[in-house]
Amino acid sequence: MDGVIGFFLDLGPNLQLVLERMSMILDGLGTTLLATALGALLALVIAFVFGLAQLSKIFVVRVLARLFVEFFRGTSLVVQLFWLAFVLPQLPYPLGFRLEPLLVAVLALGLNYGAYAAEVVRGSINSVPKGQYEAISALSLSPARGMFRIVIPQAWALMLPSLSNLWIQLLKGSAIVSSVLLYDLFFQVEQLRDRTGTWFAYLFALLAYYLIAWLIVILMNGLEVQAKHRIGRGPALRHSWRSLFQAPGTTPSGGKSARVVQDRAVAAASGPAGGGAA
Repeated sequence: MDGVIGFFLDLGPNLQLVLERMSMILDGLGTTLLATALGALLALVIAFVFGLAQLSKIFVVRVLARLFVEFFRGTSLVVQLFWLAFVLPQLPYPLGFRLEPLLVAVLALGLNYGAYAAEVVRGSINSVPKGQYEAISALSLSPARGMFRIVIPQAWALMLPSLSNLWIQLLKGSAIVSSVLLYDLFFQVEQLRDRTGTWFAYLFALLAYYLIAWLIVILMNGLEVQAKHRIGRGPALRHSWRSLFQAPGTTPSGGKSARVVQDRAVAAASGPAGGGAA
């Protein structure tokens, strides 16, 4: 029986069914975590490569980087996923080849969210005070060394709250990868729905994805605290462990910093409205 009444009447048997299928659910969870982690890693690499490329003094490099970012921000994640899975194999040789479902998922997630993260990297680097660039000249550092020794450590602390939000979006976007025959957590939930009904299965999925997202928040908060401490803008992680359980970018008292308010205003103007999982 489905619906609210059926949910409560069948709760005991449905929980027993979850226990019976736990091995398959854990396999699906592992696939989701793997796709999310590898997709986030690829997105981070793309973000720094194309974020820095947009700041290049070479005009052609800036234009190509901008075209890449706008293309993957301006097309749907679903379309990109299906193109890699179903269109790419049909292209003429040697352009056409078939990819494994996990690789398709990682590429689609990494390319799509990496394009958004590239804007976060670019904006964060531009937000570093101009005096820091003068310090690079004063210390007789090369532009490249000054960028990686002085500018990027400060920009890293600024970009982490926005990256945290993007990684959570990436996790939620991973729920569509079952459509390319990847047996992830959402695929196992769909199999569970055939036996338990809609209410129980999707409530289970809701809680599962929420718990994973909360783990991402804790991890990213820890990275943010550590990054701020390294540049002298906050206490060490062992002295502020409670901040791990706050929203990304909040102050120790629980309020939003001025920097986060500014970042979110920028993110609202250039957020993944056209590249989400819809």
